[in-house]
Formats: sequence, structure tokens, C-alpha cells
Amino acid sequence: MQIARLQVNILGCGTPLMAPDDKSIILTLSEDGQSASGTLLASTHYVWYGKISATMKSSRGRGVVSAFILLSDVKDEIDFEFVGTDLDTAQSNFYFQGITNYMQEKNLSVSSGGDTFSAWHTYEIDWQPDTLTWSVDGDVLRTLNKKDTFNKTDNQYHYPQTPARVELSLWPAGIQKNGEGTVNWAGGLIDWTAQDPKTNGYYYAMYSDVNVECYDPPSGANVSGKSSYVYTDDNGVEKSIAVNNDDHILKSLLGTGTDMDKDFPKAKASGTKNAGAAATSTVATVPGLSGAGPGTDGTRGGGSTGSSGSGAGNPADSAPGASSSGIGGFTQGDQPGGKSSSGAASKTDDVMRGSMFAVLVAFVGMLVM
Repeated sequence: MQIARLQVNILGCGTPLMAPDDKSIILTLSEDGQSASGTLLASTHYVWYGKISATMKSSRGRGVVSAFILLSDVKDEIDFEFVGTDLDTAQSNFYFQGITNYMQEKNLSVSSGGDTFSAWHTYEIDWQPDTLTWSVDGDVLRTLNKKDTFNKTDNQYHYPQTPARVELSLWPAGIQKNGEGTVNWAGGLIDWTAQDPKTNGYYYAMYSDVNVECYDPPSGANVSGKSSYVYTDDNGVEKSIAVNNDDHILKSLLGTGTDMDKDFPKAKASGTKNAGAAATSTVATVPGLSGAGPGTDGTRGGGSTGSSGSGAGNPADSAPGASSSGIGGFTQGDQPGGKSSSGAASKTDDVMRGSMFAVLVAFVGMLVM
């Protein structure tokens, strides 16, 4: 089957910024009143087995977590996570259908070439139907075999096996509304007087490249086309997936394979009742990324809705007087209350296209849905 290079769309939530050298993207995490916001980038296309890598620098500081993960619509998940108080370690983890099992987490040493914050490192996930490896700078540090994940209770392999999106994020684990276990795992509550937020106005992580090499569908897969992955039943396992020629792109971060056109609610028109009131939300939660989602109605809850304006990292889109200077002269677009200058609740999700994000992602393969 022919290998093709495809242009992809990236959905963004929060405030991603372009680095001054135009060679990397900065994900930011800033204080916003009583709560905190983060930044999430997610592909609108899916990969069903492949080799995925990210070259990045993690954030630092207690309560701050950087992540590079794969996440499917049934919550199969493969993780690299970086806790800001341990800059010599990358945490690897996996989940099957969102079933929480923290015993599956394993620490991987990042000891050569500098720590995870100060030095660029390449983290790679090689996801195959029967094996899964996590590598750092070309060295395989963890291998998982599907045969070792069989669960005798439900007679299923608890192994990630459904098409997934690539997600990059910087999120606030160390905030009071999160559980005590999450806060402790993240090294404690976020210190907003620490060096990075004091100097730049935010914590930050940097990503210079994300590469995806897609593998062919697994042996015996139901393949009748080459455009889309679809679920044929409610079991959410490998045999549930078919490949056909339907053509779909998720409309927003709230979209899934079963509701691809789901979008955020439109802001009320100026002058209408409650037009200036920010919506409330139950924050979308996935294993390992509590609090990093956009919320079920496009807000993050707790008075924070992410960035104002376009969310694409352009300082000109921020409300006057609401920003603080940042890395390389960039500004942090978040405002107290998460409202735009018009007073309407901000939309935290944007499709990222064009030169600003061309540096970030290259998808190579037959199928990237």
C-alpha cells in the first residue's frame, strides 16, 4: 500500500505560542483567578498502530505536568508524562477503555544529555498489535506484550487497540480542586511565585517535532476502503474496527467517532439576558489528564475557560491590558474569568492550520484518520 504524506489539522485549547525561532511551539499554563488553565493540542486525525514520536522539553515546578499521549474514543491510552518536580524521569503508562490501574505506570530514566526541562529529548511510542514500546532518544526503555495483559475476569486483553488521536498538553495537576492523590503525585500545589511564572507570566513546555508513521491495519481487519475508521459494535476492541471510505473530520475537541460534529455552544448575543455570564462545565477528564480537557460545554469549570480571542497564540488577539510579557516577548492571552473583551465567554477550541503549526506535526502513512 502506498505511503502518502498528509496535511493534518490540529485542535488547540488554551494558549499555544510560536517560539521566537519559529522552530518549536510553547504550551503555556498560567494562573487565572482562583484556578488555573493549561494548553492542549490534539490531532483531528487518528492512527491505528504506528510509530509516534515527540521531540520536546518538559515544564518544571511542583504541580505542573507535561504530557505526550495517544487517546482513543473508547479511552484506550498510551502515555508519556512528565512531573515538574522530577526532571530526570519520564513516566510511561497505558490504559484499556479508561480502566484505572496505576500499577501499570513505570518510570523511565532520562539521565543523559540533560534533564527533561533543559534539554531536547525525543520520546517515541512504537505501537503494534502485539507489542508496545516506549523509547527515549532511540533507546527502548520499556516493552509491553499484549499477551501479558489478558484479564481473566472479563476475558479480554487490557491492551490499547483502537484508533487514537495524538495529544500534547501542559496541565495543572497541583490545584486544590483535584484529588489529594493527584496533587501529591504531581509534587504538591502549584507555586505561582516560582521562577517561570514570575518571569514569563506562565509555566511552559516546548515541542519542536511530532512524527507519526502509520502501520497497515492488523491482520484480518475489516478493510473496505482507506479513508476512515468506524466502530461496528459497542465492544470497543480491535475486532470492532472497520476501515471504509467515509470521510469525516472532528469539528472540535468535543467530537468523537460517534459524534463527529459536536461543537461548543455559541456565545449569547450581546444585549440578551445573561449574555455576559460564563458557562459552567464539568471538565472533560481522561486517565492521566484530569483537568486538561476543554469541558463538556467548551469551558473548563472553576471560572477558567482557557485563552481569549482565537487561542492560536497571536498576542494581537488578546484583550487589551490583560496580558503579561512572556518568552521572547510573547504575551499570555488568558484573562481573569476567561472572557473576551466583549464580555462573552471565550471559545477555547480552535483549528490550527498553516505555517505556525507546520513545524510541529508530520503524519506519514496510508491511514491517518
